[in-house]
Amino acid sequence: MKDKLVEKIYEITKKPYQKWLKKAEPWNISIKELMQYPENSLGNNLGNFIHENGFEIQDKLEDHDVFHVLTNTGISVQDEIGMQYYLLGNGKRSLYLFFGISVGLLFYPTFINYFIKQYKRGKTAHSFYHLNFLKLLYQETSQLQQTLNIQ
Repeated sequence: MKDKLVEKIYEITKKPYQKWLKKAEPWNISIKELMQYPENSLGNNLGNFIHENGFEIQDKLEDHDVFHVLTNTGISVQDEIGMQYYLLGNGKRSLYLFFGISVGLLFYPTFINYFIKQYKRGKTAHSFYHLNFLKLLYQETSQLQQTLNIQ
């Protein structure tokens, strides 16, 4: 029940965030194009992640799925919140991030140890949340993870 409520909150707030707060330019790339990148590249892994989970590319929010791929984070509500903690540890600061971690504390207090673990993982990685991932789609995912110390 909590998961459905949190998902509904996300759906309601996503469009205004995308329209008014997110400054990035859309990538204008399809899932099919991503899947044509070389095997094991960030682009190919991103395309496979989006396809396998039945997602669509969301304009201006493409980086979010890249974070999933790079950090090997799942897609459950708790994992999504955990990824926000990871990004907080990595140095990211945004209204939406703080909203996400607040929802996590409010609705999932029993996951606090998991959230703290994710925060610590983000602290150990080199800062990457701000990179232009569109320019890195040809890079091998494992090499990026190693270079950025993403564990």
